[in-house]
Amino acid sequence: MKTYSAKPQEVEAKWYVVDAENVVLGRLASVIAMRLRGKHKPQFTPHVDCGDNIVVINAEKVRMTGRKKDQSVFHWHTGYPGGIKGRTARATLEGKYPERILEKAVERMVPKGPLGRQVMKKLKVYAGTAHPHEAQKPEVLDVASMNEKNSRTK
Repeated sequence: MKTYSAKPQEVEAKWYVVDAENVVLGRLASVIAMRLRGKHKPQFTPHVDCGDNIVVINAEKVRMTGRKKDQSVFHWHTGYPGGIKGRTARATLEGKYPERILEKAVERMVPKGPLGRQVMKKLKVYAGTAHPHEAQKPEVLDVASMNEKNSRTK
């Protein structure tokens, strides 16, 4: 018996839409990363992009448990001396681009390198409910009902 290895032209990518409203950020990101990578499929091959396309709506309404909104600070450096900056998760969610919290959480869960960049191109995140991917007829993926801990009502 030979081990099956998928080829890029054999992979069928479906489209899914995920509603992130009241879903815990880390749990949502891990499900999305698994689907983007294709690990839920029986023909998963580690060096081939086997995943599906994911459209996330309501990213601004994602939940964080505990006091993570105020305590988790995301740092970056401007490149100048003394140029380290930081922003809390709350400031990002209430700012101009709230979808970046979810994008970065998923990005940190996929492999680094060319394959990871290719996988991340299939993730589309929108802060509101509207998205321009209706023509692809995405199926609804209900992450909140997968586990009772996925959605927190507070």
